[in-house]
Amino acid sequence: MMPLTMAGQGEQVIIRKITGKDEIRQHLAELGFVVDETVRVVSDLGGNLIVQVKDSRIALDRGMANRILV
Repeated sequence: MMPLTMAGQGEQVIIRKITGKDEIRQHLAELGFVVDETVRVVSDLGGNLIVQVKDSRIALDRGMANRILV
């Protein structure tokens, strides 16, 4: 497993684990970041990511993206 920040631009990965406090994990789940979901990295701008999950594009800062293990 590796953090989402290590995935390359355009790469499609599957979420294996989400770390952090319950509130953070719940917030990410509400955005669509759940275990076994496919995520595609749209762009990487200075460590901040834009990812596509389900039918949405979502911007994540480096700290939040590091909590998502793929």
